[in-house]
Amino acid sequence: MTTTPIRLPVTTDLLTGTEWNAARVQELFQLAADVKAHPQLYSSALDGRFLALILEKPSLRTRVTFEVGMRGLGGTAIFLDQTVSRLGERESIPDVARNLSRWVHAIVARVFEQRELDQLAEFANVPVINALSDRFHPCQAYADFFTLRERFSTLRGLKLAYVGDGNNVCHSLITVAARVGAEMRIATPAGYEPDPSVVAEATDLAHEQRGKVKLFHSPEEAASGVHAVYTDVWASMGQEGEAAARAKIFASYQVNDALMKHAAPNAVFMHCLPAHRGGEVTDSVMDSPQSIVFDQAENRLHVQKAILLMLLS
Repeated sequence: MTTTPIRLPVTTDLLTGTEWNAARVQELFQLAADVKAHPQLYSSALDGRFLALILEKPSLRTRVTFEVGMRGLGGTAIFLDQTVSRLGERESIPDVARNLSRWVHAIVARVFEQRELDQLAEFANVPVINALSDRFHPCQAYADFFTLRERFSTLRGLKLAYVGDGNNVCHSLITVAARVGAEMRIATPAGYEPDPSVVAEATDLAHEQRGKVKLFHSPEEAASGVHAVYTDVWASMGQEGEAAARAKIFASYQVNDALMKHAAPNAVFMHCLPAHRGGEVTDSVMDSPQSIVFDQAENRLHVQKAILLMLLS
């Protein structure tokens, strides 16, 4: 039984998830498991540390898990609401970064555009963590694969099908899958595939880790025999004007009982939430014994605590 908290060397920023190699991801999962099992060992690990939490988009899981997580480590999170005025409108992003660097020990930002995160990191001299951008959602993907690790014990060779839009969550799932040796299958309508540069980087790394990245247009083909089926909303925040058109385009990509039958008998269903029930997923799948969506949500807390420890302790 662990009697002392695990200590890992300090890194810098977490902007895309591509910063961390396969060994580093395994260290994250080991630390997250220890934090989850023995939270009391880490209850004062970040005593006296302050975290700025910048949110340009509404949030339930991100805000609560980072605030609770920071408090659970002995630190303090300060919420900066940017949902009314965009980051950089009232004051330039470089000036925001320079100011916050004088007061806090890390910045977590949930933004519309990846360039905002990159600019924050360029001008801040404290770690910057991506809590969602238009390109990546690394905290979510790390929590997702940690949840799969809990369920299946190993990630190497695990088959995960992502069905829907090739969006930020899809990008991060591809990125992490490549680092853990999983087989990532992505099924999207034509024209909605993930960014080719993200796929290319992950494909190269997946080969080194004995994993795979495969693209499909058929949800049934992608889901055949997989250990997990994952979906996300068809229209992300900022794409509300496309929602009606996308609903028609993605209608055959709904995760329902019929699609889940193509997966392995012990397969699980995953969603980063919030879900549009009756849209990308049916109630019968969301509420089934196969669904581990709330395990994913819980593990955002433990994994993000581990990320904060890796960057700040």
